[in-house]
Amino acid sequence: MTEMILDNATLVLPDRVQTGWLAVADGRIAEIGEGRAPERGLDLAGDHLIPGLIELHTDHLESHYAPRPGVRWHPLGAVLAYDAQIAASGITTVFDSLRAGSDPDGSGLGPELMLLAAAIDGARSAGLFRAEHRTHLRCELPSEDVLESVRSFTDRFPIGLISLMDHTPGQRQFRDITKYYQYAGRGGRSMEAIKAGTERKIREGQALTAINRPALVELARARGIALASHDDTTLDDVALARREGVALAEFPTTAEAAEAARAAEITVMMGAPNLIRGGSHSGNVAAEDLARAGHLDILSSDYVPASLILAAFLLPQRVASITLPQALATVTANPARATGLHDRGALAAGLRADLVRVHLADGVPVVRQVWRGGERVA
Repeated sequence: MTEMILDNATLVLPDRVQTGWLAVADGRIAEIGEGRAPERGLDLAGDHLIPGLIELHTDHLESHYAPRPGVRWHPLGAVLAYDAQIAASGITTVFDSLRAGSDPDGSGLGPELMLLAAAIDGARSAGLFRAEHRTHLRCELPSEDVLESVRSFTDRFPIGLISLMDHTPGQRQFRDITKYYQYAGRGGRSMEAIKAGTERKIREGQALTAINRPALVELARARGIALASHDDTTLDDVALARREGVALAEFPTTAEAAEAARAAEITVMMGAPNLIRGGSHSGNVAAEDLARAGHLDILSSDYVPASLILAAFLLPQRVASITLPQALATVTANPARATGLHDRGALAAGLRADLVRVHLADGVPVVRQVWRGGERVA
């Protein structure tokens, strides 16, 4: 039985854009047609209808839980506020990026990782979420407690993706030490304290990474968890990722690393804020340049959930060779395929009815309605 018909829509299909209608039954897309629907439905007044967005790496949850230095919010309240923002941004499937491993300067969730994960698990079990939530553990390799944290986590909660992250100053994202100083100074710490901490991180980081990286790779292999490498910069970085069986290159910092990753059949993901701003805030390669070279597969909202849909609609304007269906695939079909979610990510009969109604206001995409599995969630 047809549950819902969305009529008079600009449908963004995998290979074209057309005016038409879409029918939903039993939480899935039942039929798609051109022109007006054969029976009365919800008139979208020409607005775009696109698949629900799929977000693989968002750091935004931690800012809800820790909104100020030293401040911790109610775990469930933080999780639900974050979920509402995710859904309102058109994201129907999100991999919550939780940081495992404490930083020597005291940042990071530390033991609170389990508290936040329990809040997510409780909200999911109680059916409180608007979006579907999965887990992406961001593993800080130069950390003394990262292995213990990940092992404890995997004993209690499922993990969909593990990323291997090394933010040691002087390499990868922070090859330029001055950029690292700017980043580390956001919390109001003195430059003297930052420089002292930087020397310690450089001194201890290499030894810890040498122990933690192979151990985490082995853990992921044993449990069948997909692996991502983070901030690959050199050809050696990519070669290492390839040997480890990495499936996803998150935010490569150079054009040569992105090109090498694609040659190694590793999916390349870049930040949507990078594309919108016209470049990296750390001075690394621009996402737009990788898109022009054909080396961009997936966009991530990173630290601004609303950036995902804006970047997808902006990409064809920035790169003329990329069509709107191709651009939207970077936030729908491609992340679905990269994580084995073959039941979503496109407007096609039989797939889950994760749908977003988008109105363009002076070219800016405005999310008007969101459905997950055919049910209105935003």
